[in-house]
Amino acid sequence: MIRVLVVEDDPVAAEAHRQYVERVAGFSVVGVVHTAAGVSRALRQREVDLLLLDFYLPDAHGLDVCRAVRAAGHAVDVIAVTSARDLAVVRAAVSAGVVQYLLKPFTFAAMRDRLERYARFLDDAGRAGPAINQSEVDSLLATLRPAETSALPTGMSAPTLAAVVAALRDARDGLSAGGASDGIGVSRVTARRYLEYLADNGLAVRSQRYGQIGRPELWYHWAASNQEP
Repeated sequence: MIRVLVVEDDPVAAEAHRQYVERVAGFSVVGVVHTAAGVSRALRQREVDLLLLDFYLPDAHGLDVCRAVRAAGHAVDVIAVTSARDLAVVRAAVSAGVVQYLLKPFTFAAMRDRLERYARFLDDAGRAGPAINQSEVDSLLATLRPAETSALPTGMSAPTLAAVVAALRDARDGLSAGGASDGIGVSRVTARRYLEYLADNGLAVRSQRYGQIGRPELWYHWAASNQEP
């Protein structure tokens, strides 16, 4: 069992990440902390294999946490779970030993893919004996890299999804399928499909809004736990 410490300052997001991890076979959450100081205490008190680390903590940057963990001699791996898109930060994360970098917002499928790849990497790297050749080493390291093919369902495109996400995030009071359709220039059916995809993956929240006549209309709001700092 791979023991995971969830590090996230937003309690709502932390609980979502905890639930995501617990849904993946072979992983167990041994703690949830919200600060860099909490990481230090947790690593002194229990065995941890993997940090699921947000970079924007109230008392330190995640990169500083990585460096402190290494300086303290803890043999723990790190998957960054962050909204930090600066390529300099990504480069520094690699230098600090981060094994995976997952940008917020993300779906459960994206989290599961990273965790399962990490688990396969541990299994392969734990075999006794030397590597047979360069290709075996390359294959081992490639295990950590996500597949290049799109994880979107058939018929859905990344540009349209990005447009729906942008419209939903900008809609203070939420959007209906009709509102999304008018805003980005797709059919109502198409808009609803993308909105449902976001809701099914925890990136949007759906609710019913009752008008004066007729059936209630589904309304979608961007999930609060996906907000960047």
